[in-house]
Amino acid sequence: MKYLKKHFQLGKLILPSNIFCAPLAGCSDLPFRRMTSKYRPGLIYCEMVKMDALVRCDPKTIRFLDFEPDMHPIGAQLCGSKPQYAAPCAKIVEDLGFDVVDLNCGCPVDKVTKDGSGSGLLKNPERIGEIISNMVSAVKIPVTVKIRVGWDEKSINCEEVTRIAEEAGAVAICIHGRTRAQAYRGPAVWDHIRRCKEVARTIKVVGNGDVLNGESAERIFAETGCDAVLVARGTMGQPWVTEDIYRHLSGLDPLVRTPLDYRDAFLEHLEHIASYHLAERKAVVDLRRVGCWYLKKGKGVRNLRETLNRSNTVAEVRTLIEEFPWHETEFSAPIIHEECETC
Repeated sequence: MKYLKKHFQLGKLILPSNIFCAPLAGCSDLPFRRMTSKYRPGLIYCEMVKMDALVRCDPKTIRFLDFEPDMHPIGAQLCGSKPQYAAPCAKIVEDLGFDVVDLNCGCPVDKVTKDGSGSGLLKNPERIGEIISNMVSAVKIPVTVKIRVGWDEKSINCEEVTRIAEEAGAVAICIHGRTRAQAYRGPAVWDHIRRCKEVARTIKVVGNGDVLNGESAERIFAETGCDAVLVARGTMGQPWVTEDIYRHLSGLDPLVRTPLDYRDAFLEHLEHIASYHLAERKAVVDLRRVGCWYLKKGKGVRNLRETLNRSNTVAEVRTLIEEFPWHETEFSAPIIHEECETC
C-alpha cells in the first residue's frame, strides 16, 4: 500500500484511488468506459472534445461527453488554443455534471496541432497558463492539464509548464513521458516526470506512459515519486488493468486471465457497442477495431481476427466469437497498441 492511495484528494474532490484511466481519442467512448468503470478506477475520462465545437453545442461533440451515473468520478478533456473559449467550455462541462475538467496539451496529431492545440500549446507555455486561468475562474470543479514533456528533444519544457500550470490554478498535471515528435514511438522517459515532481509545490503530478500492468505502475511510482498514474493504452483489450494494479500495489497475488476471460469481455463489449450505436455499420466497424485489442495478445487467433474484419453484422461477429475454440489459444504479456491516440 506504499503507493496506492484509497482516498486521493484533487482540489476539494476526494477520489477513490490514485489510479486513473486516460482519455483516448477514438477509443474511450461510452461502451469503452462501461468496461473500464466496472473495475473502479480513481478517475476516468471521456474522449477529448474541441472547444470551438463544444461552444457551438455541436451534437456530435456533445455525444462524446455521454456518461452514466455509475461512471463517477469522471472527467472531460478540452482541446483548443483559444483562451476566450476556455471559460464557457469549462462551465458547459461543469453543468453537464462532470467532476473534473482537463486541458489537453498532449495530442500529437497534425490535425490537432496545426492550429496550436494539443501538444502545439507546448510551443506557447504562457497561453497554457492563460487558458487554465480562464477555466479555473469559471468553475468550482478541479481543473487539470495533460502534457507531453516537450515538442521535441530540443525543446523539452515540462518543468516550466508545471510551474505555469500550478500558478494558473491547476490542481494536477499529467505528464506523458514522450515528446510530440516521438508520438508513440520508443519508451517513455520517466525521468522527466520525476523532475516535474521535484519542481511542483502544490500541484499533483500524474505519471503517464508505458503503464501496462501492476509492475509498471509500481516502477513509475518508485522512479518518479509521482502522486498518481494514468493508464492509457494499457486499458485496451484488458479493461481489468485497474484491478490488476490495485492487487499488485496491495501485495495480493495476480489474477490469472484466461482466454475465456478475453472472450467474455469481448462479448460484453460487443453488447455495449451494439446498444450504443443505432447504425449497425458503425457498430461493426467499432467491433472490428475493438476485436484487435482483445485478440492482439492471443496466439492462434489469426483466422478469427481476419474473419472478424470481413464481417458485416453484429450478429455475425457475435457468432464468430461464441463459436471460436478459445480453449485452444493462449494469451501473452500486454502489448502496447499504436492505433489510438493517448490524449
